[in-house]
Amino acid sequence: QVQLVESGGRLVEPGGSLRLSCAASGRSFSTKFMGWFRQAPGTARRFVALISCNGDHTLYTDSAKGRFAISRDNSKNTVYLQMNNLVPGDTAVYYCAAASSAYDMYRRESAEDWGQGTQVTVSS
Repeated sequence: QVQLVESGGRLVEPGGSLRLSCAASGRSFSTKFMGWFRQAPGTARRFVALISCNGDHTLYTDSAKGRFAISRDNSKNTVYLQMNNLVPGDTAVYYCAAASSAYDMYRRESAEDWGQGTQVTVSS
């Protein structure tokens, strides 16, 4: 099991940038696929991005491609989500997640461990 704590969410103007961080505890961090999901008010939680255990493969939802970048530092047990050119549609609670299967995370939008979420609001 991995305990996850997100940080970095805040109010930002359209066109701005944010970097979210997710600090993990537990020995299995480096063996987990790590991902970010988001949930806007009144909607289901949806997949945003994932990164492989050693960081050499990434996958994004279409709306994140070219604007968001997921990365990880296994020496710090931390995963990041750099978000650029933000638009109001990116407003949501962003959740960090850990899973043993990339398929589960990407196709089934499920994970074994979740953080508590961090609010990102894009508004002028």
